[in-house]
This record gives sequence, C-alpha cells and structure tokens, in this order.
Amino acid sequence: MGVSDYIWMGIQAVFQGPEAFSILGLSISITIVMVLAGFMLGIVVGATPGLAGPMAMAISLPILISAFGFSPDALLPVMGFLIGVMKGATVGGAVPAILFNTPGTPDAYMTTLDGYPMTQAGQARKALKIAHFSSASGDTFSDVVLILCAPFLAVLVERYLDLPEKTALLILSMAFIASVIGGSVGKGIISMGLGLLAAYIGTGEDFYPRLSMGTQSLAQGFPVATAVLGVLVLGEVFKSLEDLWHHVRADDRPTEPRQSGDQRLHWADIRRISPYIARSAVIGTVIGALPGIGSTLAATLGYSAGARRHARKYPDRVKFGHGAPEGIAATEAANSSVSGANLIPVLSLGIPGNAAAVFLILATESIGGFNPGPSVFKFTREAINPELVAAFGLFTTMMVANAFNWTIGGAIMRAAGVMVRVPKHILLPIVLMLTLTAIYVQETRMQGIWFAIGFGVLGYLMRRVGMSPLPFVIAFILGGKLEETARQAFAATGGDAWFLFTSPMAALFMGLAVLFVAFSLRRPTEAEK
Repeated sequence: MGVSDYIWMGIQAVFQGPEAFSILGLSISITIVMVLAGFMLGIVVGATPGLAGPMAMAISLPILISAFGFSPDALLPVMGFLIGVMKGATVGGAVPAILFNTPGTPDAYMTTLDGYPMTQAGQARKALKIAHFSSASGDTFSDVVLILCAPFLAVLVERYLDLPEKTALLILSMAFIASVIGGSVGKGIISMGLGLLAAYIGTGEDFYPRLSMGTQSLAQGFPVATAVLGVLVLGEVFKSLEDLWHHVRADDRPTEPRQSGDQRLHWADIRRISPYIARSAVIGTVIGALPGIGSTLAATLGYSAGARRHARKYPDRVKFGHGAPEGIAATEAANSSVSGANLIPVLSLGIPGNAAAVFLILATESIGGFNPGPSVFKFTREAINPELVAAFGLFTTMMVANAFNWTIGGAIMRAAGVMVRVPKHILLPIVLMLTLTAIYVQETRMQGIWFAIGFGVLGYLMRRVGMSPLPFVIAFILGGKLEETARQAFAATGGDAWFLFTSPMAALFMGLAVLFVAFSLRRPTEAEK
C-alpha cells in the first residue's frame, strides 16, 4: 500500500466511521460531531477567564472514555473532541483580552495591548474579526507543517536512532522542558524529579513494588488520571480559591464602550495584516515544534518582531500598544500556530511538549491501538498498519476543526463573549465538582479521589512557590517509557553501564542536555529581572 492509500483510508475513517445521525439520507460520522462539539466547548472555555483548554480536556477525557469505551472505533471520536477543544480554546482566548482587557492565559496578554484599545475606540467587533482571521490562518499553516514534517521526522528517528540514542533523546527532552518552563531551572528540575518519583511508586519489573512502604494502596501505583488531573486542575482550583479569599472582587463590571464606525474586515485590512500573520505563523510553528516552550514565548516573539517591522516601515500608522490591528494579528497568529506544531514531537517521538499534548497521549494510552512515536509512520505494503491509518485520521480531524474555525468560529467566538461575565466564585466550584466526577468515573473508587486531592494539594504548593506543574506531569507520563527504553538499551548493549556515552549520537544528546541546564542556570530568574 502506498502513501495515498493510507491518506484515503484515514479520511474514510473520519467521514465514514460510526454514524451519529443522518440528514436527508446523508450519514454524519460521530467523529465529525465530536470535533464540532469539542471546538464549540473550546471557544467557550477559552473565552472564560480562569479556565483553559487543558483544563477542559482533563475533565472531558475520563468522561469520553467512559462513554465510548476502549474499542479502536473510540480513538478518533475521543481524539477529535480533544483536538476541537485545543483549537477552540486558542481562538476563544482572544475574547476576554479584547473586550475586557482580561487575559485568560499568559499568551493572551499580548492581545490586550492592542485589542482593548480598539474596543475603547469602538472597534471591538473588528478587533475580534482580526483576531479570528489571524488565529485561523496561523493554525492552518501550523497543521500543514505538522502533516508534512511529522512523518519525515519519525522516519529519520526510526532509521538512525537505536535504543541508547532514544533513551538519551528522552533525557534531553525532559532536561529541555525542565530548563525552559517556569521561573528557574532549579524549580523545573525539582518538578520533573517529583514527577519521576511519583511515576515509579508501585512499579517495577519484578513482583516487589517499589517505594510502597508496605501499603497495598501504594503497591498498585498512582493512576494517571488522579495524578494529572490533581496537579493540573485541582491545584489551579485551590490556588484560585485562595486568591479569591484574599482579593475583594469589585461588584461592578466594566461597561462596554459604544461601538461605532465600520466593523467589517475588508480585503485592504487583510492585505495590511498578512505580512504580520505570515511572519508570526513561522515563528509560532518553529517554537511549537520544540517541546516545552509553549505559546507564551511564541506570542511574545511574534509581537516583538511585528512591532519592529511596523515601527520601521510604517512610522505614520497607529503604533503597537495603542490599538494597532497589526499587533492583534501578530500575536494571535503566533500563539495559534503553536497548537499544530506542538504535535510534531508527540506523533514523531512520543514526547508531549505542552499540557494539551499530554491529554492527547493519555487518550491514546487509555484507549490503546495507537502508540505515538516513530513506529506510527511505518509504511507497510503487505499488511495494513492501523496506527498509520489512525495518524492520517488524526490529521483529517485537525483539518476538519480548521474548517469549522474558518466557517463558524468567528460567530461562536463573538457569542461566547458573555462567558467573561461569569464570576469565579460560581465557576470554580463547578470546575471542582466536574473534575472530581471525572476522576470517579475513571477510577470508580474513593481511593482515587483521595489521591487526586493529595496531588491537588501538591499542585497548589508548587504554584505557591512559583514552580510549574507541567514538568511534573510530563515526567509522570514519560517516566515509564524512559525506564523501559533504558532497560532495553542496557540489555541490548550487554549490560554496559556507560551505554549512554559509548554511542556518539547518544553522547551528543546527553551533552546537549547538560548544556541546556548549564545555560539555563546562567539565565536571570524572574525575581532578578
């Protein structure tokens, strides 16, 4: 079978999968319905300050698995819903930033610099249209790069990297993530070390569980759902509740300025912002392909590059930071183009680079039949590779989500603006209840709830000391894979304790890991800036 056959089978798996309903005799696949539902939920979540796409994905995943089961037919609907949430949340994050000067996420802060001044000038609807067009353009570009680059990179990894090199590559990725996320490299390494420690409790190759202290509850290890949802979601909820306790919220809400003037997006406007979209899309795609950096840096670099170009070529136009449409375009194209590129290391290497990618990997591990990594892109002519069909089905769901973004995304985005008015003292208890319900659906025992609350306290303490929980989560996910690969490499090299340094490529990866940590230690911390 050739590449075109696999592409066509992936498209058929999406459009001709299990039927949800039919319209005038036309069968509508459940995967298409789930992509649309996830996309709409993502926009609402992104438009709500205090929520985020990964939080919605975390709550949804156990419920989706409970509803669809663990059969191979469940993979694309579940993954399609999660991808829809991821893309919708990225688009929706511009709503509170533009309308109310309230960045729901750190990367949306750059959108407030020009979006809110346009709202004050009576151009809110035009600012939202610019944000939507730029976000959809950057996202589409990133997805095209993903489809072209992920199989190529996977083939290179499978051809040139053996077990020692793969082990060293995992260590390099974890060192890179720990170094670039958070206020300091020390906190990142501690967070990653705690994640590895939690991952190795109750596990091992023999019949004697490690680090269980003789207790039966720890001998089984920590369920993935309790650790990930506890640290990421419950920790954030606990921290937000504390912030509400110490902060007296104002009763009055900011009033929307009266809208006036032409609110349409003309071709002249598109030509004006297109160079900024193109440059930021490239910047965001490159940043997104590197695991662990995320959309905040991409938004900052895209905005900075656009500001320099704008000041140099158009000094007579509205400056960045004072309501320039180009500023919105540069920011939204950059942070949206990260979402597709973030899946390049996921699909080609099996390494999650951000929180959204973590839940996509958790979905594949929970359902089975698809293991992200180089083996996915093996083109076999004799027998069908079901993982490759699923990969092209996944690419198809991403393009379907882009189609929804281009057609109905703008309308849903503007309608979701009402969500910014939901008070946090109402929102946070609802999120807490949904999260605990999702955990119980996955575990069906109270022990899982207590584990999740314990990890939630850990996530809260990590946030209190300025430590990012993302290295913890990624280390927890990759811990088992790292140990398995290291054991196999150790056995394959005849018990050589120095197997990470005898291979030139593995030694290079280990050297790069040390250099990343060393250079990050010399970087000034947030307190020193």
